[in-house]
Amino acid sequence: MSDPLATLSALLAPIFAELNGGEPSDPTVRPSDRADAQINGALSLAQRVGSNPRELAQRIVDSGVLGDVASELEVAGPGFINVTFAAAFLEAQLAEVVADDRLGVARAAGTKRVVVDYSAPNVAKEMHVGHLRSTVIGDSLVRMMEFLGHTVSRENHIGDWGRPFGMLIEHLLDLGEDVASEGLSQGDLDGFYKEANAKFKDSEPFQERARARVVLLQNSDEDTLVLWHRLVEMSNAYFNRVYTKLGVLLTDDDLAGESQYQSLMTGVHQRLEEQGLVSESDGAMVVFAPGFKNRDGDPLPMITKSQTGAFMYATSDLACVVDRVERLGADLMLYVIGTPQAHHLQMVFEVCRMAGWLTEPTQAVHVNFGSVLGADGKMMRSRAGDSVKLVDLLDEAVERADASIAEKNPDMSAQDRGVVAQAVGIGALKYADLSTDRIKDYVFDWDRMLAFEGNTGPYLQYAHARICSIFRRAAIERSTVREAPIVLGHTAEKALAMRIMGYPSAIDNTLDSYSPHKLCTYVYELASDFSSFYQECPILKSDEPMRTSRLALADLTARVLEHSLGLLGMIAPQEM
Repeated sequence: MSDPLATLSALLAPIFAELNGGEPSDPTVRPSDRADAQINGALSLAQRVGSNPRELAQRIVDSGVLGDVASELEVAGPGFINVTFAAAFLEAQLAEVVADDRLGVARAAGTKRVVVDYSAPNVAKEMHVGHLRSTVIGDSLVRMMEFLGHTVSRENHIGDWGRPFGMLIEHLLDLGEDVASEGLSQGDLDGFYKEANAKFKDSEPFQERARARVVLLQNSDEDTLVLWHRLVEMSNAYFNRVYTKLGVLLTDDDLAGESQYQSLMTGVHQRLEEQGLVSESDGAMVVFAPGFKNRDGDPLPMITKSQTGAFMYATSDLACVVDRVERLGADLMLYVIGTPQAHHLQMVFEVCRMAGWLTEPTQAVHVNFGSVLGADGKMMRSRAGDSVKLVDLLDEAVERADASIAEKNPDMSAQDRGVVAQAVGIGALKYADLSTDRIKDYVFDWDRMLAFEGNTGPYLQYAHARICSIFRRAAIERSTVREAPIVLGHTAEKALAMRIMGYPSAIDNTLDSYSPHKLCTYVYELASDFSSFYQECPILKSDEPMRTSRLALADLTARVLEHSLGLLGMIAPQEM
């Protein structure tokens, strides 16, 4: 165990249990601005055992259990224990991190089968800025979950079924498949969709053809399915180009479109009926989940089958839960979907609990998120008033990053600059999104997100590149210093070491609430602590063995920076 706070908690656990009559009692170890750590658990323990908290805290100090850990212990206030760690203890802990390929992060004690539902674009529609949040938040959570050892299924629940496909298939036939294929392959999905929609509004014969085509699709007409597959394939090819630009993990193997659950809905509905959960309301078949009411305070139904006998979107989502629990064996399902869907998902989950499909310890969690806003504080739009295409946003990010790097490092070759610009531009977009508390909206600001100062992606990437440049100036390989002992003589060295060893807790805190901004905050604080260390502690000009010790600390910082940025889906360039 290389996290000093976790080590401290483990050392204190036996004496806290002893003082509590053999029952476990949390020592409650926290970071402190008055010392390296603060033990707060004596207060609550004193209340339980009827003791004076300061006297109890002093007994813990006098026990000597922390003799090899702390250089100073102080009982403060109503019974807090302030702990200043001994340098030798921190150096030993840090040596464990240096030698560990996982940088002190242990695998999860109880691994789970996790399904992460994210991205979810619609077939025959281009991905827009609204898809950015789901895609990058979901991708970062997948990376963290996999790193901790969980078995993760990525599920891209694309919109590939429903009534719009009648008009889309008919429009495809009108254009001719070859013509449509050429157009869609260039990414003009929105144009294709808008043309089909306009034709549907203006032409009654086209409407009739489209409606008839929907019936053929739902009845698995062979010729119709061939055309439907063509639309899906062309759209997926476009999605994959966007995912490649964005640098996320999603592939065709992760596709789990709405069509996948169509064959399951009859069985799901039948199971609901057999349990007596379905009732009739205005000709439709519905389920009333307790606690859900409309604006008038009346019970709010979840419609599972329409008046015409068609299954609904909610029925598909119920089938999706059943499939993930019963076929995939999911222990945890994360739905990385915008906040507007919160009420719908709550009803779906509640009906699944009523039906016995979602029972403890299996969990379904809505990882909701806010919107991306323009400078006017409204939903971000293009100058024409349309949704901003995600691919255009990615290309512009790389172009802007290229210009910034050319100005900052004019001697870098065009080829090298192109590679770095890709990492910096995409990284800036991702970090601006991930560093915002996901439940909040945020204002999209090119200047802020691409700045090389402040809490931005480029600042963090530059911190890593700066460490790499130190080793280039020293003309030594970073790996050569990893067996050297690190000595923590300066307060800036100690602060940096403490931050490095807090990496496991940062990941745990992030996943406790599925909030990537907490890991972003950690990485920013790590880069800031390194900046202070760099300013206050000369590295290359120091005498040995201090020089090698500080090089080793710098290398370890770079390793944690690169790894943590990787969990956020970002690349850490060696030069910028």
